[in-house]
Amino acid sequence: MGAPSFIEAAPPASVRPGYRAGITTVILTFDEELHIARAVACALRFSREVLVVDSFSTDRTVEIARALGARVVQNAWVNYARQFRFALEECGIATEWVLRLDADEVIGADLAARLEAQVPGLPLDVTGIVLSRRHIFMGRWIRHGGRYPLRLLRLWRHGLGTVEDRWMDEHVVVRSGRTIALDGTFADVCERDAAFFVAKHNGYATREALDVLDRRHGLFDAGDAATARGSGAQAGRTRALKERVYNRLPFGVGPLLYFVWRYVFRLGFLDGRAGLVYHVLQGFWYRFLVDVRVSELEAAIARCATREERLAALRAATGLRL
Repeated sequence: MGAPSFIEAAPPASVRPGYRAGITTVILTFDEELHIARAVACALRFSREVLVVDSFSTDRTVEIARALGARVVQNAWVNYARQFRFALEECGIATEWVLRLDADEVIGADLAARLEAQVPGLPLDVTGIVLSRRHIFMGRWIRHGGRYPLRLLRLWRHGLGTVEDRWMDEHVVVRSGRTIALDGTFADVCERDAAFFVAKHNGYATREALDVLDRRHGLFDAGDAATARGSGAQAGRTRALKERVYNRLPFGVGPLLYFVWRYVFRLGFLDGRAGLVYHVLQGFWYRFLVDVRVSELEAAIARCATREERLAALRAATGLRL
């Protein structure tokens, strides 16, 4: 695929004072020895520096990352948003651009070549780049059910973007300028099994339930929020639909409707056996589990009169550092 026209017409590279040309790729890790070599290797294709922020892994994650040339910093885990903000604010990133890459994600050679060749020539008013992520599950690309493309703002000019302070579904938000899209292979390719998927989403459900309760009760301080302008149109629309419609549906109704919408009307059944497993687990079971956790945590704070009492009750119920 050829370069988009806006890149062909771009002026010569321009870097703001105080920054170096290039991209720093940030990867958050905890016990990711299965994926970290792949993630670092693909990031090194286009990055001036690869920064791994590790949450004191107990496996060989740190050893492997350092051996491949990544800079590794360790910091105690709270949640994804806080860990990424630590990376941005405390780890001495000096390049003009920052890219967020999960340890189990892959950037293909085609996209890596475009990032290396085209990003330095972008005009200064371009402050964010949206990538289209595909999901590989049980060895199959999940193309249907509205799961592709997932458009995520993952690359931005350092100092002009931040990560929302949320417990789940945090997005990158740019405060000024405009965002553009860049095509190429970008995929979530987790090599672990379905048991890991279930355990991971069990934790996700609790964190997403906290965000629902925050919306209802004002538990946490408000910060930067995803908008169509600041975080990409798809992310802004999805967030608005979830908060204004989905989260207000009666218990259990949302997950059922969402699964039917994905699997039937968005043709999720065309993804075969892997698609059936994925759409049931991620499109119904996970969403239903979030509803259950919201109900349980609402009960835990029902008799609390103040914000401080609610937070104390939620700490006891979740074990999280709220």
